[in-house]
Amino acid sequence: MLDDRAKLLLKALVERYIADGQPVGSRTLSRASGLELSPATIRNVMADLEELGLIASPHTSAGRIPTARGYRLFVDTLLTAKPGLPREAAFESQLLPDQPQRVIANAAQMLSSLSSFVGVVTSPRKSGVFHHIEFLRLGERRVLVIMVSPDGDVQNRLVFTAQDLTQSDLTEASNRLNAHYTGLSLDVVRDRLRTEVDQLRGEIAKLMSAAVDVGQQGIQEQEPVIISGERNLLTVQDFSHDMGSLRRMFDMFEQKTQLMRLLDVSSRAEGVRIYIGGESQVVPMEELSVVSASYEVDGEVVGTLGVIGPTRMAYDRMIEIVDITSRMVSSALSQK
Repeated sequence: MLDDRAKLLLKALVERYIADGQPVGSRTLSRASGLELSPATIRNVMADLEELGLIASPHTSAGRIPTARGYRLFVDTLLTAKPGLPREAAFESQLLPDQPQRVIANAAQMLSSLSSFVGVVTSPRKSGVFHHIEFLRLGERRVLVIMVSPDGDVQNRLVFTAQDLTQSDLTEASNRLNAHYTGLSLDVVRDRLRTEVDQLRGEIAKLMSAAVDVGQQGIQEQEPVIISGERNLLTVQDFSHDMGSLRRMFDMFEQKTQLMRLLDVSSRAEGVRIYIGGESQVVPMEELSVVSASYEVDGEVVGTLGVIGPTRMAYDRMIEIVDITSRMVSSALSQK
């Protein structure tokens, strides 16, 4: 537990470091905090903060910088909002409700432009609709599941069964699925299969569940992440001299796997969330922080958006940018 004086000094140190990017010494901290304390007293408090792992001394510098733990305490308990963005109406022309795909792309660009970092938005998730399924016997205990979506997209998966099934068994199973479930969402099909599984042969039930899995997998593979402003990181002081960090970041943006995992975690949280590199395994790089929020369509969460930048970012401004953008995207996509 920190007393009020220590909290005020930590807050002043983080804010000064975010603003200047230079380690903060006791004299600078004395002026920034507005407290009439002797340099010796401030140094003692800084020593306590360092012992708690909230600040650290880089190399041989006499100044201190925040650690990931220090940033976390700052954003959770010491951050004060400073509204400074234009009204939402100023951006409404960029997020027209009758152009959903453009809404997503423009939202990523807007996040990047306002933050000067990287804007990311996942495209709206779709539950999917069951349209047509076929099971094809390839050999003993080997079945090819062929799933056709309403738009004609075909997904295949090879399934190994514990028992051998005849083509007649497989045809009966596909006919049953097509007769009873066509036009229903995959989520509904999955729920109904759970209640009807006792009425089906074990292997047929497994095949039907595999069919739903194939359809869900196809939807997940079609769920892109829109990224805007990666080149902004080239001008960030914290990264400009570290080619290794830049290379890892651009690899993350290109492969998108880690990015999708991070945004998926964000989609399950309410409100604006902040993830700071170095404090957990959620953010894959110590130098990065992510400020994110989910967005909705007609009250249902369908995607996530956010800003990715250095840990030394103006968190109050990023929170405002992400919050406003998520509300605007939700509004634009919910209008018919």
